[in-house]
Amino acid sequence: MQKGQLPVETLSGGFDLQSTLESGQSYLWWREDGADYERTYGGNGWYLTTTRATGEPAVIRVRQQDGVLEWQSNVDAESVLVDRLRLDDDLEAIRAQSPSDELIDAAYDTYWGMRIVRDPPFGALISFICSAQMRVSRIHAMQQSLREAFGTPVEFGGKRYHAYPTPDQLAAATEGELRDLSLGYRAPYVQRTAEMVADGDEPAATIGKPYEEAREALTRYVGVGDKVADCVLLFSLGYLEAVPLDTWMQTVIEEYYPECDQGSYAPTSRALREQLGGEYAGYTQTYLFHYLRNDE
Repeated sequence: MQKGQLPVETLSGGFDLQSTLESGQSYLWWREDGADYERTYGGNGWYLTTTRATGEPAVIRVRQQDGVLEWQSNVDAESVLVDRLRLDDDLEAIRAQSPSDELIDAAYDTYWGMRIVRDPPFGALISFICSAQMRVSRIHAMQQSLREAFGTPVEFGGKRYHAYPTPDQLAAATEGELRDLSLGYRAPYVQRTAEMVADGDEPAATIGKPYEEAREALTRYVGVGDKVADCVLLFSLGYLEAVPLDTWMQTVIEEYYPECDQGSYAPTSRALREQLGGEYAGYTQTYLFHYLRNDE
């Protein structure tokens, strides 16, 4: 087992692991203690995920305590954590480019150090297809079921885990097998999208396209609409201007930014993106989303 530490004080704007992983950005991490996500701040619990960054599947175990990010893994995980948790983002500069109003300032102040994740594209795509009209706990349970049913076993710390399935592994699943894992109507979406990626239609190929063109490109996958596409763009592919509009964010628009309601997804998203600062609007949106959900 390899181990390491990253001092939080060396990161621009600091870091908070709990709010980063419990703010609805990712369903590819889980709490070791099995507790439900609390949407709070500053905890020191252990979280786990898996990676294929070095080729073979490996487990990463991480927590934040006493001013350091502490990790354990089968591999040297520091570079993976820097990438997956965007620890090289300059939060100070990002906030400086965001608009300043009472609501936005409160959100940034309350959860300062929360970062946008950069999940692996295939896992992000499948997990957000599964997220439609589902509670967070159920979405996580689906991803764990997919791991256990189709993922490669990984031994770590005397326990057996499972890597997230590869496109080939998931494409080989039948619709019936996926329905047996309680995916419901999402089962054919997951199976067909996995087939598309296994056949070489990689979501990462979208990187480099202009933002709205990239969102449109991702809707080619079965079960992916504008909102899921925006989630994949923001939480995996590095489009920090993306602002996913779910029913909760529509309520935020109604209550705080009614002038952004343009009647349909694309123009409303464009108006909110401009309202929230353009280039880093996705960061500001994520802070608002987490702040206002916890204040409900």
